[in-house]
Amino acid sequence: MEIIIEEYTGTFAENKDTAKKLREGLIKPIVYIKEKVTLNFTNIDSTTQSFIHALISEICQKNGEEALEYLEFKSCNKAVKSIVKTVINYSLD
Repeated sequence: MEIIIEEYTGTFAENKDTAKKLREGLIKPIVYIKEKVTLNFTNIDSTTQSFIHALISEICQKNGEEALEYLEFKSCNKAVKSIVKTVINYSLD
């Protein structure tokens, strides 16, 4: 499954309530059945750490490094990639 983030957020992904809805409604059910979810960040100029935290942190904390087998991050610019890495690192610690 591929989730095009821009369809839910516009070019600036900041609303953590939107992130939570994506996590609960789309991402968690797919990861739970051990299938891959592609989070497509095409056209996302920037995001907040709180958005990425709400989007993936709980999944990483509950599933550990195994979560990364089922989460794919596509078309992240340098700023988005940095935030995603930060959230993954502290979620897995």
